[in-house]
Amino acid sequence: MLNRVRSAVAHLVSSGGTSSQRSKSPDLPNATSAPPAAQEIPKSSREKPGNEVGAPQKTAETTLSFSRPTFLQLSPGGLRRADDHAGRAVQSPPDTGRRLPWSTGYAEVINAGKSRHNEDQACCEVVYVESRRSRSGTGVSREPSHNQGFCFYYWGLFDGHAGGGAAEMASRLLHRHIREQLKDLVEILQDPLPPPLCLPSTLGTPGVSSSSQLVSPQSCWSPQKEVTHDSLVVGAIENAFQLMDEQMARERRGHQVEGGCCALVVLYLLGKMYVANAGDSRAIIVRNGEIIPMSREFTPETERQRLQLLGFLKPELLGSEFTHLEFPRRVQPKELGQRMLYRDQNMTGWAYKKIEVEDLRFPLVCGEGKKARVMATIGVTRGLGDHNLKVCSSTLPIKPFLSCFPEVRVYDLTQYEHCPDDVLVLGTDGLWDVTSDSEVAATVDRVLSSYEPNDPSRYTALAQALVLGARGIPRDRGWRLPNNKLGSGDDISVFVIPLGGPGSSYS
Repeated sequence: MLNRVRSAVAHLVSSGGTSSQRSKSPDLPNATSAPPAAQEIPKSSREKPGNEVGAPQKTAETTLSFSRPTFLQLSPGGLRRADDHAGRAVQSPPDTGRRLPWSTGYAEVINAGKSRHNEDQACCEVVYVESRRSRSGTGVSREPSHNQGFCFYYWGLFDGHAGGGAAEMASRLLHRHIREQLKDLVEILQDPLPPPLCLPSTLGTPGVSSSSQLVSPQSCWSPQKEVTHDSLVVGAIENAFQLMDEQMARERRGHQVEGGCCALVVLYLLGKMYVANAGDSRAIIVRNGEIIPMSREFTPETERQRLQLLGFLKPELLGSEFTHLEFPRRVQPKELGQRMLYRDQNMTGWAYKKIEVEDLRFPLVCGEGKKARVMATIGVTRGLGDHNLKVCSSTLPIKPFLSCFPEVRVYDLTQYEHCPDDVLVLGTDGLWDVTSDSEVAATVDRVLSSYEPNDPSRYTALAQALVLGARGIPRDRGWRLPNNKLGSGDDISVFVIPLGGPGSSYS
């Protein structure tokens, strides 16, 4: 077994892995048509069954063919150009089509041959959330009122690996899971009082108002921790990610949902931005030239201690091939008995230990930077899917070490007066691998300053400039940046969200 794992590691280092195809997965039950909302929302942008702004657009070849976001409005010829690894044409929604909510800018480009198709997916929606208490016993919606529902704006980037099936499925369904989780919170989030400790056991009791059904915190537990409305939204997003991952696990066999995906999601709800990240995509705010990170990468390096702790507590997950300890390099048999530098799950620094036979095993976390891997296999530690992923030439599953839970950061838009050049930039790792935060901020300033503040196309132009800057131009030795360094050969997807929002005078 040890020899098979050793040869597998050598193969992975030299080849970088393979990709696989996938088919379309069944959808959740049809969404309820969105009733009128208090906010001014373009009617064509609200989420309805079969008419989703961000649903993937598939080719007509076979059920296993690739797909791109519908909001790109690509013709069959456009889909073929979007799938061309040689030309790598940048794709954006057409100027003649309906604009994305908030005048959001979007651009993408396919990889330089890393995988057969573009494995990134994107979604942009306006989603109506109806309170569970606004339904009668027959399940028929009553006339909407202020407290019976609200809308949230939604953006999502999904960076697939080992196939695009997980990314496509998440792009179609994750926002629906979030909506389901928010249904219990409609009245609570619009009530200035602290959230109740317990929800009523029965809903919609005739003759009893929804507010009187909410159980007083003192009747359940006293004293209690302070729980904010923000933390309720964060919890709803976290639960939605877990439910999405569980759905992928259930449907992975019958519907060929292969591989996994990183997920970077943004919700605008009641004046605040919620940025949820699981993977190595990232988001930053550029506000008046200042850079505000809104996410961080989750890789074997950044989550080393979590991974090592799990391996220490559950050594059966490591089999007889791996050790949870980290060494500066691979331990050699001739070094048995010597004292070598190491660190375990509790350490941020290094110390010396006597090398024993067990230390000759492969390290759970190996490599540095973009070459860091968990069990010599995968370079991200959070995301959705990957339920079938195993160590090459082994039966050891890797999924127990991967978390589907995102880190969620909150940005209160009402605390600042934003100008037209203040934006939230979302990008898959194809952007950030070759572009620093300061370079993105410089591009924001350069591009937006060349457009009128009320020109809604400025944000699409900015997204295109960011993608082109990361892709580079084709030369004899591949795609190159102006400094002659290699450009990104990965799929690149970028959203640019103006922070003025739909109610601003320039959006």
